[in-house]
Formats: sequence, C-alpha cells, structure tokens
Amino acid sequence: MFADKLDLRQCVRLLTGADTWRTPGEPSVGLRPMVFSDGPAGVRGPGWDEGSTSALLPSASALGALWDEDRVYGLGVLLGEEARRKGVHVLLAPTLNLHRSPLAGRHFECCAEDPLLAGRTGAALVRGIQSRGVAATAKHYVANDSETERLTLDARVDERVLRELYLAPFEAAVRAGVWLVMSAYNRVNGVGMTESSLLAEPLKGEWGFDGVVVSDWGAGRSTAASARAAQDLLMPGPDGPWGEALVEAVERGVVPAESVRDKARRLLRLAARVGALAAPVPGGSAGPGRGGIAGLPVPEETSVRRELREAAAASFVLLENRGLLPLAPGELGSLAVLGVHAAAPRVQGGGSSEVFPGAVVSPLAGLRAALPAAVRVVYEPGPAPEGACGPAPLGAPYARDPDTGAPGVRLRVLDAAGTVLHRAHQPSGRVLEPELPPGARTVELAAVLHPDTTGPWTLGVGGFGTLSLAVEGARVLHGTFPPETDDPAVVHVRPPQHTAVVRLTAGAPVHVLARRELAPGTGRATVLTAAPPAPDPAEALAAAVEAAREAEAAVVVVGTTEGAESEGHDRSTLRLPSPQDELVREVVRANPRTVVVVNAGGPVELPWRAAPGAVLLTWFPGQEGGHALADVLLGRSEPGGRLPTTWPATLADAPVRTTRPTRGVLPYEEGLHIGHRAWQRAGSTPAYWFGHGLGYTTWAYEHLGPPEAAPDGYEIPVVLRNTGARRGREVVQLHLARPDSAVDRPVRWLAGWAAVEAAPGERVTAYVPVSARALRYWSPEARTWVLEPGAYTVLAGRSAGDLPLRATLKT
Repeated sequence: MFADKLDLRQCVRLLTGADTWRTPGEPSVGLRPMVFSDGPAGVRGPGWDEGSTSALLPSASALGALWDEDRVYGLGVLLGEEARRKGVHVLLAPTLNLHRSPLAGRHFECCAEDPLLAGRTGAALVRGIQSRGVAATAKHYVANDSETERLTLDARVDERVLRELYLAPFEAAVRAGVWLVMSAYNRVNGVGMTESSLLAEPLKGEWGFDGVVVSDWGAGRSTAASARAAQDLLMPGPDGPWGEALVEAVERGVVPAESVRDKARRLLRLAARVGALAAPVPGGSAGPGRGGIAGLPVPEETSVRRELREAAAASFVLLENRGLLPLAPGELGSLAVLGVHAAAPRVQGGGSSEVFPGAVVSPLAGLRAALPAAVRVVYEPGPAPEGACGPAPLGAPYARDPDTGAPGVRLRVLDAAGTVLHRAHQPSGRVLEPELPPGARTVELAAVLHPDTTGPWTLGVGGFGTLSLAVEGARVLHGTFPPETDDPAVVHVRPPQHTAVVRLTAGAPVHVLARRELAPGTGRATVLTAAPPAPDPAEALAAAVEAAREAEAAVVVVGTTEGAESEGHDRSTLRLPSPQDELVREVVRANPRTVVVVNAGGPVELPWRAAPGAVLLTWFPGQEGGHALADVLLGRSEPGGRLPTTWPATLADAPVRTTRPTRGVLPYEEGLHIGHRAWQRAGSTPAYWFGHGLGYTTWAYEHLGPPEAAPDGYEIPVVLRNTGARRGREVVQLHLARPDSAVDRPVRWLAGWAAVEAAPGERVTAYVPVSARALRYWSPEARTWVLEPGAYTVLAGRSAGDLPLRATLKT
C-alpha cells in the first residue's frame, strides 16, 4: 500500500486540510489534492463565489417527503455529475440527523423524524452521488440534532436510543457504501465526537466502514485524544491541532504510529476511489486537484431543470383540499397571487448548505408562465412579514457597479496605504470569501444605488471588526463590532448586519460605500445591503384583500423569513412571522376559493388551516419551485409528497421542545419516543400525522395479506383500489406494534413502505418489504440486536394516524 512508503511526517501531513476546501497532495505516491464542497442543496464548489452558479435542489426535508428512493437516487446522480464538472471530489452530503424537535434550526437540511425513512432516503442519495465517482459524506455523526450551543453541547443519549434512532441512518449509509462520515461538533455522553469511541464501534468495527472520518470544519480541538480515536482527517487547514504536535505525540509514544498510518491508508483509499491517486511522480508535482473531467458530457440545462421541477412537484404535500384543486385554467378568468413570498420565495435554508442558483422561478413567475394569456393575474405583496434578519444584499435591480454600470457592486481589497490590491465585479453585495492578496487590510464594496421609491431606505453592512458605511461621501454608520461567537455559520456565512436609515428620492441615484477592516479572528465575509421603505401594513393588507375579492380564485404564499430556519441557531416559535396569519384569514374571508401555499422547510403553526379551499406545503422547493407549483395547482402534476415529520397544531403540542442545553447538557429524556412515536405514546392528535398527504384521487385499503418470507425478512402484500377519477400514486406504510413487549417500545413504529400507481377503479397490490431488523431491539446488556419471540401486530395504511388494516406476524 502506498501509505507504507510514507514516513511519519508525510503521513501526518495528509491528515489536515491544505486549506479550507482541499487536502494536501503527495507527489511521491501520486496523490493529488482532493477538493471538498458543501451540500446537500447543491454543489457550490470550493468557496463562496456568487459567479459560480449551481443547480439548487429542493431541501432535504422535501426529499424525505418524496418517499421515493429511485427519484432521490436520480437527484444524487445529478449532484455527482455537477460535482465532477466543478472539479469536486467530495460532497458534504447527506445530512442524516433526525427531526427530533420542530424547533431545530437545520430541520430543513434533514430528511425525516423517522430513522428508517431518513436512512433509506440518505442511502439512495449516497448511491446516486457515488455512482459518478464522487464521494458522499454522511453527516453529522452523531446526535447533532439542534443548533443552540452546537459547538459545545453535550447530548446525553441512552445507548439503546442511539442505536435504534440516531445511529441507524448512518448505519444505512455505511451499508450503502458511503466513502466519508463527518464527525460532529458536539459531545455525546461527555465526549467530543472527534474523540469518541463511537467512531471505532460501531462505525469502523461492527459496521465495517472502510472510508474516511472527516471532522466538521473546526471540530478537531485536541491532538492526542482525537488521534487515538478513529478520527482520520481534520478540516480545514493548514493550521490545526495535529501537524507537528501529532508527530511529537507519536514520537513520545502517546499516539500509536500504526493509528496514524491507518488514517493515511484511508485517505489514499478515498483518493483512489475519487480519481485523485495516480502513478507516483518522483521529485515532481502531483498536479492540481480535479478541475473538471475531460469528455464528461454536460447535461442540457433543460433536462436538469426538468428533473428539479418534477422532483419539487413530487415533494409538495397537499395538506387540505376542499374540492378546489386542481384549478381548471380554461375556466379561470382571473387569479390573485398574494404575499411577499409569491414574488420572493425562500428556495433554500440558511447556512453552509447554501448555493448560488443561476435563476430562481418564483410562484408568481411560474403561474404567469403557465396560465393562458386570457387569465388576468393580479399580484399584491400584502404587508411585509416581520422577523427578517435585515435588508437583502444589494444587487439587481437597484445597484450598479460604479465603474462599469453593470448590475451589482464593485469589490476592492486595499492595503494599509489604500492601494488597490484586488478588484472584481460582484453580482450582489454578499461577498463571503473575497480574495485577499498579501498585505490586505480593507475590504470595500461600492455601488450606485438607484432608488425607485422616495422615503426612508434601510442600508446595512454585515461583518465583524471595524465597519463603516457612507452615502454620497457622508458617513452614516461607523463602529467596531467584535464577534460574539466563533460559530463558523455566523462568522463566515451570515454575519450580523448593522444598519442606518437614509432618506432617498426616487430617480436620484446615490453612491454607497461599505468598508470593513480585516483583523484576526473576524473572518472576511462582508455584506452590503439595502431595503426600500416598507409599505404601510394596513394599506398593503387592504390591497391584497381587495385583489382576492375581485378575483375568481386566489393563491396566497406565506412562509418563514431569512431570520429563521438557518444553521447556527434554533427557532423559538413555530408561528409564521406576523402578520401573515392575518393576511390568510382576511383573504380567505374575502374569497373562499383560496389556496394557501406554505413556503417553509419544517413545521409552522397553521391556525387557519380549516378555512381555505386548499393548503399546499412546498418546503424550500429549489430553483424550479415556481414552475412546479403551477404544475400542481393546474393539475398537470399530482402533489406527490407525504409528510416526513409529524406536524403539530401548536408548539405547545409538540412532544419534544428542548433544544437549549442546561449548563451545556442536553438530555434526550424522551428516549425512543420522538415524532409520531411520541404522539402515539401521549394519545394525542397532531395537526397532520407523519405520512399525511393528499393527492388528486382517493384510495380504499381493502386487504392486508399474510407476511411472506424474503431474503432479509418479510414481504407483506397490501391490496388497495383507486376510487377516484384520475390516475394517482399512493404511498403504503406498514407499522409494527408489540403491546406486551418485555422492554420499552413505541406504541407502533414504521417498519416499511412501498408506493403504487393505479388508474381510476384499478385494484393494485403493494408489496412492502420489512427487514428482520424491524422486529428487533438493541440490548446494551447482550451487545446485540434481540428478537422477542411471539406475535407482532402489523398495521397498514396511508399515514401513522390512518392505518385501517391489521394482521398478525408470528416469530
């Protein structure tokens, strides 16, 4: 093996990143640098370059709502192909943490509340990505299920609960052949995950994981403890706790030399898998990392967009429908489209998973493109939702580069004397990783702002350190703002804004200049923002209501804002930002033929849900969400999604609301009972059960057949019939129950599912696979999975709360 040809220092050098996104090369063994990129919403590539656009997928919660491994596999293939074109070897996806609490900030980035659904969905994505020779990364191992104090919190989780819930999706990814696993920031039962014995057992031992354990960025904080553990690679680099300190630890006998050599072997094995290991180059250069694969066909943009559009539509969950959907465009004379989110939707969550899509189709644009010209479409934004994290980055349509006049802003990097070291045009004022030549002291963003409204504009600058903002040469903001956290999602991705209000006149352009002084520990992200005067809330609400009243039907789009559903912090409420609930109530009162579209990555309270003609959940739908919405509303596509998480009516109803540690400790006191399991244990009813989702037809569940032996367990037939008027797809769930179990078990738990399609009146059989593991529980005493002999109840239906068929399975 090539690792045996390397001396200790050469091996250690491989185990820390060469920079933020690359690993070191080693010419003596033909190792080229490997390039990493964030995921799972898309492949941003190394760095944060807004000019490098990416295909933007629906959020992971939407992928969970597909209940369709074939489609998820196809999306993984899309990600793998895009990674290859961008010269990326390793994609940091999928996220396999669970929806433990609806308040979790990265709920949108995780697939499901149930370990079986999360595991099968994640495994399908892994297989798709790696089918193109790109490594997938199962993250964040393990119990990294909330954001509050995420860098340091200690999750206290019982061994059985770890095995049956939180480790299970990672085991599925390993069984699917994943090439990397990412160790998380947090501690579990008192030990940091980069130092945890869980990296050895069960990951590398029992499960046989032969890949690389990479740290989350900056999670490696020790030398000997993490090196003695099964941690293989610390990112980013080149600095870190290993390096020369690890060499010395090995030489002193504190860390076994073989442990270091095993880590190097794993790095080289990964390099061979992703095409970064060539013939050795004695005394020469191993060359750059992958810069694109010659001859790799580039899929037509239309085919990629079509796949994203179809996936989004298939993920949409129809929560309510009182005969309004689908709309018949030929019978529609006018349509009111309402809400700020209708023109400016949230298409992705916040944080490291963000990418820069080339174009985004809004609900308004999608409906206008799909409806016949004879249909009059009227748009009113209504009142602006509260709670946004500040003005949007300055760009088109308001900003022009002061040098070229092109839409966007001018970036300059200056030295201490004010000499320009670097100059570039940026599409917007969000510059997260400006190029910093040697001697860089100041980052400067400038634009000519063209106001279209007279009144008080809110201008802002985001970043840490000494910041200033000037309008027409007059300073309107200045101060020094030290970081209040070392969380990379805050320092490097979404630094806080500091704002000033300036009165501007429509048609009178002004020069805006933002500066930040660079200093150690403050990052380099710099953001220039602007927001026009907000319309009078009462007038905006009245205009939206009047538009709804005059239209034959209305579509009102509501959702979360940039201040919520983001990496780095959890939510404190499930309420929609005010006054969106009032907007919905008033619009529905004016026109009962209203569809409410919910644009959110996770649960929100819907206190008006019984009133509209229909309620449709679109998640964060990715770049093609507007076209997908039009397809579903107009009946061209059936809303195919089923909830991957139970939806509470109010936060107070949610069984698990604890995401904030107490003195650094977050106990998982609910044990095995999260999500639908917790609701069933409490005997209460949520707003919508796990698995809920309506289509455009109806189904009758007729018969549950006897279990049949299969290679890995059982196959159980379920007969159902399409009782509606159009062809449709149904997801059939199977749950198990063991009321007289000798150990604590959920009231019932998901054991398998299968999807079927049928024409009107057609009877079809779903053959649902149930693995042998589904009947077993983990015994900490026996250190194995245990099967209780006897009878299990099998329940079949369309959601965790609608399981009309029953049978018995005897073991």
